[in-house]
Amino acid sequence: MKIYYGNETKKALRNFPFSTGLVKEEFIIALVLIKKAAVLANYKVGNINKMIKDAIVSSCDEIFMGKNRDQFVISNFQGGAGTATNMNVNEVLANRATEILKNKKIVRANDDVNCSQSTNDVNPSALRISSFLLLKNLDQTLSSIIKSFEDKSNDFRKIIKLGRTHLQDAIPTTLGREFEAYASILAKHRAQIKESLSILRVLNLGGTAIGNSMNANPIYIKQVYLELNKITNENFVKAKNLMSQTSSQTDFLLVSEKIVALCVDLSKIANDFKFMSSGPIGGIGEIILPELQQGSSIMPGKVNPIMPELVNQLYFLVSGNNLIIEKAVEGAQMELGVMLPIIVDKLIESIKLTTEVINQFDKFCIRGIKANPERCLLHLENSTAYATLLVPRLGYDLVSKIVNESIKEKINLREYVIKNNYMKEVDFDKLINSFLKVL
Repeated sequence: MKIYYGNETKKALRNFPFSTGLVKEEFIIALVLIKKAAVLANYKVGNINKMIKDAIVSSCDEIFMGKNRDQFVISNFQGGAGTATNMNVNEVLANRATEILKNKKIVRANDDVNCSQSTNDVNPSALRISSFLLLKNLDQTLSSIIKSFEDKSNDFRKIIKLGRTHLQDAIPTTLGREFEAYASILAKHRAQIKESLSILRVLNLGGTAIGNSMNANPIYIKQVYLELNKITNENFVKAKNLMSQTSSQTDFLLVSEKIVALCVDLSKIANDFKFMSSGPIGGIGEIILPELQQGSSIMPGKVNPIMPELVNQLYFLVSGNNLIIEKAVEGAQMELGVMLPIIVDKLIESIKLTTEVINQFDKFCIRGIKANPERCLLHLENSTAYATLLVPRLGYDLVSKIVNESIKEKINLREYVIKNNYMKEVDFDKLINSFLKVL
């Protein structure tokens, strides 16, 4: 393998020889986007000549096409606010650009590739860009799973079942209503996550070391945003106060918390599925999940709710990542958030894995769920759910007595009320049926 990185990268390999994984590729690509925008801006303001500009641009474009990505070798667990990662990118781009120029001109990592920049404005901006692009993918995935829930809601709209609170008999509902609620819950999270896009559009690029733009002239700063937006076809903007964006990283925490909130509700839905699909004989059995693989190496025919369990574990992971991000954001000191590397790693992991798991949950679980109408009706008829219909006519206390007596005699509520003629002037069956029609 040809090596394009240089001495600073080698020092980082010595200092951070950890097995936790490499810096996320999405972050590297965002850094390279910034480097391309920066070299184009620096050329237009006269900081870099055309030969060097063209070579660095070509080096960047090769990485976008998938080349030389094995050159980004730094551990995701590192000190120095991400300087090692920035230098790794600078060295690879510089040395490959020098090779493109056939050594007619030496391209310098710091003076050319990193011109008008600092790790402290480039790295946070790269995390904003990479998170922004990942959230757009998550938005599309959420749109798909919401549509799947809506489709199931329509399929199940006439399936009457028992509604439960505290896992106890409550009142009648329909399976369609439950799935409609799931779709609405996720639509709310989708709207909240879209709000994060506007937060992430605001960069501190151009602030250099502490946000006062030392060594970056105003013309360059204006131009680098123009170039970045041309490359990405987005609308990234400069923060009103660059120092605030350099010293505080709570925006990343806000994004992380929205991912956690989404995963909390996804996990709740997954738990509902595990409950409703329990059985198939000894449990609730109101829905049937797709059979994806054997559930046991010893118990024949056993099928486990593997996709809902996957969603549960996603929540555990992003919740843990969020705590790490919170601690790392709080660890900022004076003019710089110095704990950025672990924020980069955990935030990108949370967004990306959430997108991937939702896609699997949608494709291999939601779309294949089947209802068991007979089981739904059985649980409803054998429950105390119709008791609430009696309250306006008989009063709460008497109905409570009726419920307790029916349970003791092991007779379902409908039969007990009719047997004992509690509804003398009203046909209880008609009352129930009229209520069920409006569900």
